[in-house]
Amino acid sequence: MTTRNITEVGLSQHGLIRAALLSDTHGVIDARVAAAVSECDIAVHAGDVGGAFVLTSLNPRLGIVVAIRGNNDTPNKWPSDDCEHLELLPQGATLGLPGGVLAIVHGDRHRPARRRHWMMRQEFPNMRAVLYGHSHRLVIDDAAIPWVLNPGAAGKARTYGGPSCLILTASDKRWEVVAYRFAGRGAP
Repeated sequence: MTTRNITEVGLSQHGLIRAALLSDTHGVIDARVAAAVSECDIAVHAGDVGGAFVLTSLNPRLGIVVAIRGNNDTPNKWPSDDCEHLELLPQGATLGLPGGVLAIVHGDRHRPARRRHWMMRQEFPNMRAVLYGHSHRLVIDDAAIPWVLNPGAAGKARTYGGPSCLILTASDKRWEVVAYRFAGRGAP
C-alpha cells in the first residue's frame, strides 16, 4: 500500500480523544465490545467488517466511525444490499489525533507475520501508532515508536480467549492504550 491510497480524517484539534479500536468482526459485533465503543468518542475499525450494519451499530459519543477494508471485505462476503457501502471503505487511513497520527491498515499485506511489526514501522515511521487487524490476536507492541496495535477480534470468529478491543486515550502530552478482553467466544 502506498501513502497516496490513505484517507485522512483529523481530530487533532480536540484536547482529549478516547478511541475504541477494533477489528475482525466478520459480520458480528460482540455486544460487550459495542458497549465499550459507546463509552468512547470515536470508533476505528481495522477491517474485515463483514457488513455495513456492523458499522452502523457502533455508537461512539461523537458519532464518528472510521473503517477500512480488510481482505475478507469483498462483494461475495458482504450482504448484497451492503455492497455500495463496501466500495466506500478505503484500503488504509490515517487519523490525526491529539499528540500524533494513527495509521490504520488491515495487515494482510505485511508478510511474513514474524516481520509484520518491523515492516509497519518502516512503512509508517512518522506515525505515533499503527493499528492493524487480520491475525485476530490482541497485541500492544509499544516497545518503539510507532506503536503497533492489534485489537484482536471483536466478533465471534477466532477470538483466541474472547472478543476484544483496545481503548486509546490520546492527548497532546500522552497516549495510553488499555486492552479489553471479554470472556467466552462472543455474543451478538
